[in-house]
This record gives sequence, structure tokens and C-alpha cells, in this order.
Amino acid sequence: MKKSLLAIILAIFTTALAACGGAAQEDGSGSEGDTKTLKVGASPVPHVEILEEAQPLLEEKGIELEIVEFTDYVLPNKALAEEDLDANYFQHEPYLQSQMADNDYKFVNAGGVHIEPIGVYSKRHKSLEDLPNGAKIIMSNSVADHGRMLSMLEEKGLIKLKEGVNKTEATIEDIAENPKNLVFEADIEAPMLTKAYENDEADAFLINGNYALEADLNPAEDAIALESPENNPYVNLIVVREGDENREEIKTLVEVLQSKEIQEFIKTKYKGSVISAAQGE
Repeated sequence: MKKSLLAIILAIFTTALAACGGAAQEDGSGSEGDTKTLKVGASPVPHVEILEEAQPLLEEKGIELEIVEFTDYVLPNKALAEEDLDANYFQHEPYLQSQMADNDYKFVNAGGVHIEPIGVYSKRHKSLEDLPNGAKIIMSNSVADHGRMLSMLEEKGLIKLKEGVNKTEATIEDIAENPKNLVFEADIEAPMLTKAYENDEADAFLINGNYALEADLNPAEDAIALESPENNPYVNLIVVREGDENREEIKTLVEVLQSKEIQEFIKTKYKGSVISAAQGE
């Protein structure tokens, strides 16, 4: 009888301990529950590389960063809208605004990380001044980038846009003055521009910084002209669904990506081809 009573007491005590242990894991108070996971979609270069550098810094703060790599500009926003991601990191504000308008996405800019200056590349000419009359210029078919590219050419003195035009939305039709009679073509997808450049298919090419880096080009050295980072609205952003910008994990992600450690990594690795948006802060 005494043995039976003792067995019952031990069984009750063991069950109570197991229940307490289970509750600790379920409410996040256990050691495993203290780590939170963030799933972020990003373009390969430099976005994934920067996120990989941030992973150990985030781990120290109790955040496990899961990186999902995308090679196009459409799927990262689709995945974010469908809640397959917590955030994405590949786009600038003008592209974000156009995507939200076109797709009714409810997104928010949670913070800027870096700038990838657009460059002009040429195998035939060493400077913009060398471009001949009637030179063929190839740019991507991404209309969202046309205003940026044309504004750069205006800044460099090659063209002049119409008065009053919104420069972030400018198109080839908005060119008012074209002294060199430059011929613009915009029927190539952005990732294919570097291949067209290697094949020397035109006098010059306007190539996004990330695609240049992926093709082992160094924008700071290989471009014959580079977009100025001053007052540049094309900062690459951490983008989240409305309301998620207030999540502590998202705030921590942005803080780490804007930290001195990541700024130094960007400066050292990319040598001016990628510029931290947090510089001087």
C-alpha cells in the first residue's frame, strides 16, 4: 500500500514538472523561446552580402535572420504581401511607391540602408565627352528607373528634361534638349544589361549598381560616369507591411544595418561602389 501511494505521488510530481517545462517553452520564457526569427527577402549583391554580415550582430540581440534570395524585382514584394516574408531589402522609394500604386500593396519604409550609384559604362569611350553625335545609349526596360537615369544624364550635362517634369517619373519622351542627338533604347531587362555591355552592343549603357557588382564590375572604377550620392532619393530600403515597422525585431534589424559596424563593412568591401545611407549620422 505504501509503495502504491509513493508511486502515485511520484507520478503526480513528474507530471507537474513536465507541465511547467512545457509552459515555459510555449510562452517564450525558456532559453529557446528567447530567440526570434526574421525572414527577409533580398537581391543577391550587395543586399544578401550585407545581411549575411549582419547575421551575427542580430544573433547577439536574440534574432535569427533567415535570408531568402530573389533575382528579380517582382517576387520580393509579392512574397511580402502574401506574408511569406517579414521584410524585404532590394528597392528604393520611387520603385516602392510605384509598386504600391500598381498593386495596392500596404507597405511601409522601415529605414534606409545604402545607395547603389547608377553608372554609365562603355567599351568604346573613356568619358561622356567622348560620346559621338548620335551615340546609342541602352538602358533597362524598367520604367521606374528611367527618371533616375535621365536625371543623372541631365546632371552630367548631356540632356535637359522638360520644365516642371517630375524627375523621378521622367521618361525618354520628357527629354527637351538633346545636343548630341543621343539615341536611347530601353527594351532590355535590367539583369541583361551587363551581357549587352560585354558584347559591346552600343556606345554606352546605364547599369544599376547591383547588376554591375554581380557581373564583377566595380562602378567606382569601371564606370565612365557615376551618379552622385548627394541628395539621392534612391536609397535601398527595408520594407515591411503596414504596422510591422513598430515590431521590435524590425527596429533592431534597421538599427543593426545602420550601425557603425555595417557602415564600415560597406565602405571596406565595396570601396565607393555601394555607399552607406547612414554615413554622417
